[in-house]
Amino acid sequence: MTDGFTITVDGKPVAAQPGETVLRACQRAGISIPTLCDDKRLDPAGACRACLVEVEGQRRLQPSCAWNAVPNQVVKTQVTSPRVQKHQDLLVSLYMADHKLDDSGLPVETCNGNDLRAWATQCRPVALEPVEAPRAARPGDKNPYIQFNPELCVLCARCTRYCDEIEAVNAITLTGRGSETTIGTAGMRGLLDTTCELCGGCIDTCPTGALVEKKAIEFLPHHIERKVRTTCNYCGVGCQMDLNVARVDGVEKVVRVTSPPPGETVNDGNLCIKGRFAYDFIHHKDRITEPMIRKADGRLHAVSWDEALKFAAEGMNRVKQRHGPGALGFISSARCTGEENFLMGKVARAAFKTGNIHSCAAT
Repeated sequence: MTDGFTITVDGKPVAAQPGETVLRACQRAGISIPTLCDDKRLDPAGACRACLVEVEGQRRLQPSCAWNAVPNQVVKTQVTSPRVQKHQDLLVSLYMADHKLDDSGLPVETCNGNDLRAWATQCRPVALEPVEAPRAARPGDKNPYIQFNPELCVLCARCTRYCDEIEAVNAITLTGRGSETTIGTAGMRGLLDTTCELCGGCIDTCPTGALVEKKAIEFLPHHIERKVRTTCNYCGVGCQMDLNVARVDGVEKVVRVTSPPPGETVNDGNLCIKGRFAYDFIHHKDRITEPMIRKADGRLHAVSWDEALKFAAEGMNRVKQRHGPGALGFISSARCTGEENFLMGKVARAAFKTGNIHSCAAT
């Protein structure tokens, strides 16, 4: 592996690796540089211009998300460069002139957050006349999960790049020209009539909440109290996801599912339609939430896990003793993890001495 090197950022040494951008090196060092169009999963675009920095020897400010670090490079961010700070103050003002604002004059908050709002609080924006940008939405889009609010879009193209580079379905794209540029589909069809897989990755990557989950909108007033990391139960890949828990009418409830940050887990921040949106069963009234045994009265009764496992083991042992191991059969599921399916095989072959085991993944 090629050895790393050092660059200087705001007068401090920062470790960098060959081929690494200035932004990535700064992020690893805990140096904050604002950005709207950057996503670690996507190729650098340099579209939003929020991350411009001053690089010694360069006449113009350069986008740190696309500018490679080189040995002995000297970089100044908004912390030490009045030029960069002035640029950011004006740029955030331009974005706000073309953005929906709340009563406090800041970009509105959404159920998916708003990075522009957070950035505006760190700058000194000037009041500009609102820009008339007649971006089109997709009225009548009947897809059940994804809502597009064009007045919050900053045209960073993260959603369209994600759809192209990660999902490779190209369901959405930048369409129109000038002030009418918007996020569109072929013929401005609804997502159900396109190649869209409704994975929700566009929601995940959107920095301003222009793309939000329809089911989560009603829970915007509720504060997310905690996030619970868990494994998706819809297949055996083992994707990790975060259950967002809020207190609704005095009861804790999962109000949305989000993916962990890119680079942390096996799914690299991505989820499919089931993992991201199919969580309604968690609070369904018919959901079985504890083990039950059918007793002598013919009814199901709630029991402890120890009692349920003991009951199942004794029942299978009786069948084995009476009819032999060939009378037993085990069925596993593709919704289980690879480790769980392996253990099912061990139970069948090692504990009960039978090869009668099957999984729906094999059909």
